[in-house]
Amino acid sequence: MNQKIKRAAVLGSGVMGAGIAAHLANVGIPTLMLDMAPRELNDAEKNKGLSLEDPAVRNRIVSANKEALKKHKPSPLTSRKNLDLIEVGNFLDDMDKLGEVDWVIEVVVENLEIKKEVLAKVDHYRKDGSIISSNTSGISIEAMAEDCSEDFRKHFLGTHFFNPPRYLKLLEVIPTKDTDDNVLQFMKRFGEDTLGKGVVEAKDTPNFIANRIGTYGLLITVREMLKNGYSVGEVDSVTGPLIGRPKSATFRTLDVVGLDTFIHVARNVYDQVEGKEKEAFEVPEFMKAMQENGWLGAKTGQGFFLKKKGQEGSQILQLNPDTMDYEPNEKLKSKAVELAKQEKGSRRKLKVLAAAEGDRAGDLIWSIVKPVLIYSAELLGEIADDIPSIDEAMRWGFGWELGPFEMWDAIGVKESVTRMKKDGETIPQWIDNMIDQGFESFYKQENGSVFYYANGSYEPQAFNPKAINVKRLKQTSEVIKKNAGASLIDLGDGVAGLEFHSQSNAIGLDIIQMINYALEEVDAHYEGLVIGNQGKNFCVGANLGMILMEAQDFNFFEIEMVVKHFQDAAMRIKYSDKPVVAAPFAMTLGGGAEVCLPASSIQASSETYMGLVETGVGLIPGGGGNKELYIKHLRNIPKGVDFDLQKVANSVFEKIAMAKVSTSAEEARENGFLDSQDAISTNQDHLLHDAKQKVLGLAHSGYQAPKRTKVPVVGEQGYATMLLGAKSLALSGYASEHDLKIAEKLAFVLAGGRVQEGSVVDEQYLLDLEREAFLSLVGEAKSQQRMQHMLMKGKPLRN
Repeated sequence: MNQKIKRAAVLGSGVMGAGIAAHLANVGIPTLMLDMAPRELNDAEKNKGLSLEDPAVRNRIVSANKEALKKHKPSPLTSRKNLDLIEVGNFLDDMDKLGEVDWVIEVVVENLEIKKEVLAKVDHYRKDGSIISSNTSGISIEAMAEDCSEDFRKHFLGTHFFNPPRYLKLLEVIPTKDTDDNVLQFMKRFGEDTLGKGVVEAKDTPNFIANRIGTYGLLITVREMLKNGYSVGEVDSVTGPLIGRPKSATFRTLDVVGLDTFIHVARNVYDQVEGKEKEAFEVPEFMKAMQENGWLGAKTGQGFFLKKKGQEGSQILQLNPDTMDYEPNEKLKSKAVELAKQEKGSRRKLKVLAAAEGDRAGDLIWSIVKPVLIYSAELLGEIADDIPSIDEAMRWGFGWELGPFEMWDAIGVKESVTRMKKDGETIPQWIDNMIDQGFESFYKQENGSVFYYANGSYEPQAFNPKAINVKRLKQTSEVIKKNAGASLIDLGDGVAGLEFHSQSNAIGLDIIQMINYALEEVDAHYEGLVIGNQGKNFCVGANLGMILMEAQDFNFFEIEMVVKHFQDAAMRIKYSDKPVVAAPFAMTLGGGAEVCLPASSIQASSETYMGLVETGVGLIPGGGGNKELYIKHLRNIPKGVDFDLQKVANSVFEKIAMAKVSTSAEEARENGFLDSQDAISTNQDHLLHDAKQKVLGLAHSGYQAPKRTKVPVVGEQGYATMLLGAKSLALSGYASEHDLKIAEKLAFVLAGGRVQEGSVVDEQYLLDLEREAFLSLVGEAKSQQRMQHMLMKGKPLRN
């Protein structure tokens, strides 16, 4: 089957429809977005003398929703330029254009009859072989297409994106009995490889997988709060990162999602199930009252929490569901909470809390986790065919670190089942059978492979070969060398991988030493090197705590030595005889960016937030970042094009001085951190694979290290020009005296010091200027105050 999607259409331009259209545009797919045509003119249109027949009027709704994408936060677009790929139209005039697209996604109102009416029109206008899908969150996929043509039904399925589509990884794919298996398999591959999603095949049941279990779990938590007198703030303080859930925990999540949306999803299940399960999806009365009051969460300015400004600054208040008043937020404190905080990893934290009988926090966690585990086990086979599908749906859709069955393994299956029965719970028979047969965990790992329990045996879990998992790889592949900060591992096919694993992946001497060792080892025995990892962030910068401690002890010689070693390591990366590909993702700040910039090539995750942010802690980049970003900007200029060197220097100066951080890899390219030699991976799980392939491609095409050339600089005159802008900011109150001092140092380095405009200088000369400026700022009391504030508060200090 030679299926391709070169062009798509989205029917419906609301928040979800526009978000899906934006994500399609982000991955380079031209997309037609259609919505209703207005039935009457608004005042502005009347004043202009327009009629209902004018195209601007007929496309008003969809055009406004497209324009609104610029204002959404977080942005649904990886670059505003992607808006050009979204064409607008309306259901009355433009349905015939559906014959030109390869995939039609229906995202209209959640009403079966309306959806059937829209899909009937799609069936009339579509071309044979085009794929049609619905983004419904729970309406029967089967029922929608029952009256459509045979070719339509063969190419129809559910594709349930999670909001916001750009950021949430889960894509639930729901086939009908008529869906062609080739279409299903194609969409699963397309969702993963092109859209960058974690794809789970779900069954056509109410709310599918993630929303079914997630909504159940949230309502169970609300009832436990009401039953045992916990406060909203207390619940959130222990149902977030402490048990491997997002920081938004329970009630902040509801505020973000919107109470109206949540109640709609809950009612969808409530209307389609019976008995005890129906009772579980009954929305508590106080939440219905909140909806009537318009207290829907972030979209209305108040929900379970309310931010209130007072004389002492802003205060977060929590809703008291008994009185419906707001009161000071509070956290749940107990011995079990303190013990859990001392443990490493969410598995161990969860185990400590769930086992703490008689502890207020422990009892809460057990009371909300236990029913979710049992409910998930009851639904196996009904909502999904296997355990991994349920776990992956919850991890990718709700941001849980552990899915239900992974949680069960963490707290101990056999022990917890015994306790559940002691509590009077009924356990699904298949769980009892599993334990009786001697299986005491849902998963096991052997030789880097993962197995899951299924019908009396362990089945191997299938993974996309592009999804290299470093932790599993290290179980079967050689760890060539490691220290506290990094490991050099064999990625296979003659490629080595340098993995950072220090705290926050911050760069210290240990990582610098491993960079040097890795380059020597690769030069002797490998085709090339990938610098990448699978931590929370690629690298948040240099070890700031170490720098501050040494500065306060006046060990400036020690600091200079570390900075010099880092600069030298960066130069070795740049001039390595073997290709070095950096694979950044998420936060790639300061020193993290400085590791990437000199690499032979960068293979960045689409969600890469890259910037040289040292000015925020009172410094300038010290590992060669100033020079490399400047050179990268020069390299971005097409050959033969006459350019203004001062404009290049000004651009780099502004980005570093303002500590600009990209909001995506595409924006990093627009900011000059990526160039034509660099590439972007939409699916972060495939990032190391893509970087490895880039290394092999460079190696097999006869890679040669770049030649050392001198760098043109703007000199003293350019230095004065750059400072002019900084002084203007200072005079207008936007920059402090210390900001100006930092800007002076940065401008001096980028200008090349006291040389004439147009001079060409050696890279090492620029590195020496940079190191000298860095060290002078480290010794400044105000810079040390900024460093201290960042370490303690996690945000920059303006002083």
